[in-house]
Amino acid sequence: MSLRITTLADPEPGASGRRLAWLASGSDGAPVGSAFLRLFTREGQEHLAELEIAVHGAERRQGVGTRLLAAAVAAAREERRRSVITQAEQGSPADLFLAARGFRPVLALTYARLPLAGTDLAEVEELAERPYPGYRLTEWDGTVPAELAQSFADSRRAMDDMPMDGTDYGTVVWDVERVVAAAEAVAERGDLLHTVAVLDAADGAVVGFSELVVPGDGRGDGQHYGTAVLPEHRGHGLARWMKAAAILRARRRHPELGGLCTDTADGNAPMRAVNDALGYTPTHRAVEYQLDL
Repeated sequence: MSLRITTLADPEPGASGRRLAWLASGSDGAPVGSAFLRLFTREGQEHLAELEIAVHGAERRQGVGTRLLAAAVAAAREERRRSVITQAEQGSPADLFLAARGFRPVLALTYARLPLAGTDLAEVEELAERPYPGYRLTEWDGTVPAELAQSFADSRRAMDDMPMDGTDYGTVVWDVERVVAAAEAVAERGDLLHTVAVLDAADGAVVGFSELVVPGDGRGDGQHYGTAVLPEHRGHGLARWMKAAAILRARRRHPELGGLCTDTADGNAPMRAVNDALGYTPTHRAVEYQLDL
């Protein structure tokens, strides 16, 4: 197969990284595959790149993915990256492709979905409305309110000990600028970000949060982005409380929403238990792969 690889560039770098891109086309000029390499630029992750490769089903096993991978890895080396990570559904062609080309599995993930349409959420409502002495819930749409911005940014350290197994993910350093930029990025692409947070009743500080992103038209499926509680406040059921509240809010505000999706590392037993208690059903498994450069 005559193959041409064209190097592209994303003209608008994000707040935490920039992207390189490659387009594979056949002899007739028709696109047959693409690759994107995200280069993280924030403190704590400058060593990392994230890869996404897609090849048209009819064009597989003809060297398209191999050529795209070679271009992306060469760029990662040139950018002095230490690790390249990517993800594949377990048992898929991509899973086999990566395993055969030097990538090693570093993290197993389970994807799950909670159907909303026609589902009785009485138990979820009971969980959401149960009192938790010493704590109270708050919520907002889009960007965090100014009076909570610093406390919310500080609470992001609750994600620092999230099970990542062997992944060379680094440490994400959050500040107010970053949490604002993340919310603005969701809005710019037309989606809706809703955050539920737990406040310490004693001082009003954010001690946990749960983020949910819904398509702008309120249809299809929403996606949980992150749910976490600061270590010193764990063991009280706060994660389940926040997620239950987020589910009810989504159901009431978006009656045409089909379901809510989430993904959890297999090693994160507490969050898997929360999902099970709220009625999420596993849909598929995925493997995070890493290439050590």
